[in-house]
Amino acid sequence: MQEIVLYTYDWVPEPPRGFVRDLRLRWALEEAGLPYRVASVSFKERGPDHIAHQPFGQVPWLTDGELSVFESGAMLLHVAEKSEALMPTDLKGRSEVREWLFAALASVEAATQPWSILKFSGLDGDTKEWAFFDNFVDLRLKRMEAVLSDHDWLVANRFTSADILMADVIRLMDRFGKLADYPACKAYVDRATARPAFIKAHADQLSHFAAAD
Repeated sequence: MQEIVLYTYDWVPEPPRGFVRDLRLRWALEEAGLPYRVASVSFKERGPDHIAHQPFGQVPWLTDGELSVFESGAMLLHVAEKSEALMPTDLKGRSEVREWLFAALASVEAATQPWSILKFSGLDGDTKEWAFFDNFVDLRLKRMEAVLSDHDWLVANRFTSADILMADVIRLMDRFGKLADYPACKAYVDRATARPAFIKAHADQLSHFAAAD
């Protein structure tokens, strides 16, 4: 079996720890039971080798033998296609997993990411910009609340890679108490983050960054 190597920063400041996106891949690889190792790249100096693998100078990316893959959604799809634990084998199930992976990124994270940047930056005051993004997030969470009110998981009532991505996207909202009015979303995040694979992945990421302090 080819070795999977997951690349992340050697260190990050305290606020984003537990939310850096290598967590999504750690979680997926743990759920799939696939062997992997984690390698570090410099947070402060992002050189040409880094850019060659991740054109935006971000993390994570992974290598699987000679193949190099960047962007968390693409990497999750790559890992999911290697394990039935993360993607059903039937055509309908596989199609639905792909739909929800794209929905998590293009429909939900498109709202939550700018919202969280404003929140982290302390720019969540009484402004038109904040009101716009806060309303945008509410619109998306209301849609997800309706979906999750009668589903434990997104596809075929079983946990898949789509849940890794969607739960991680929504989880950031919970950090700031945004899920208080969305009990189904809150319960979904709680179910997902209670899984042993998430608990291990989260602890491993925190330990990785703490070791560099």
